[in-house]
Amino acid sequence: MGAGAAYVLARTEELLLTATAERSQSQAEQADRDRALAEARSRARTLGAELRDLTDSVHADEIARAEQRLRIEALQTRAVEELGVDPETLVEEYGPHLPVPFIPGPDDPVDEAEHPEPRPFVREEQDKRLRKAERQLTALGRVNPLALEEFAALEERHTFLAEQVEDLRRSKADLLEIVREVDERVERVFAEAFHDTAAQFERVFARLFPGGEGRITLTDPDNMLTTGIEVEARPPGKKIKRLSLLSGGERSLTAVALLVAIFKARPSPFYIMDEVEAALDDTNLGRLITLFEELRDSSQLIVITHQKRTMEIADALYGVSMQGNGVTTVISQRVRDVAPDPAPEALSPTAEEAPV
Repeated sequence: MGAGAAYVLARTEELLLTATAERSQSQAEQADRDRALAEARSRARTLGAELRDLTDSVHADEIARAEQRLRIEALQTRAVEELGVDPETLVEEYGPHLPVPFIPGPDDPVDEAEHPEPRPFVREEQDKRLRKAERQLTALGRVNPLALEEFAALEERHTFLAEQVEDLRRSKADLLEIVREVDERVERVFAEAFHDTAAQFERVFARLFPGGEGRITLTDPDNMLTTGIEVEARPPGKKIKRLSLLSGGERSLTAVALLVAIFKARPSPFYIMDEVEAALDDTNLGRLITLFEELRDSSQLIVITHQKRTMEIADALYGVSMQGNGVTTVISQRVRDVAPDPAPEALSPTAEEAPV
């Protein structure tokens, strides 16, 4: 029993070692087969992708060839319909084997001596020229069949407007010449009137203010159209010349002197004065009445006054009175007869009344 058991044990160990070695070899072989299978599957996937790419490429090439055939057929049809030339003749006369002549553009020189020689056909350059020409054609827009009629109408309108503009320019030049002449005349007349009035003002002021000095000056002598006038007055015994520093009577008498100077420089058939002597004393009033008598020799004076001395030199008086019944009446009285008859008939002293 002991020898048999030992034999069985020894045999079992040998078989176990053999089985273990065979199992290890089998596992190694299985690993090799798994690696080979993985490589085969990867190769199959790569070949499948290449096959799909080749299939897609072949399909795209077939589509491109079909499109090219359709495009060629369309070009052939277009050449026959639009140009009336068969494709063979068109290719023979204008094919890529011929040099491309120079066609000047809008920005190219026009002189033929500066034009370059025909160049060989290069598709990239010609495609570029084609795209540029298509953009220019698109920018031009659609053809207007009424362009000639519209151009004729616009040209006629332009001619009419040009004539009107030229007429306006001539009118403007004529008006500017008239304005210049008027300005010159206004300046001349104003200058003459100013110098005459200035001379008369000095004389009249000297009579109204014995021993005094007065004059008028221009604020801008170089521009007679926009200049102002300043009045300087220096009564006797005073050094001031500004009107604002004078008394009320002096200012009033200075204004009367200016008015009388204007009257004497440019006489008028008649004058109307409204209480110009209201602020004057008896002495200055007498001087003013003397001027009134001088003006009366050449003009008719209408003076509104409350001064008795002024009324005394009048030829006729007109007054407004209200009676007891509240009715206003105008009363007139002829003071003296101004007719040239040396023996005029005296007027009745009875007042003529007229209800207002």
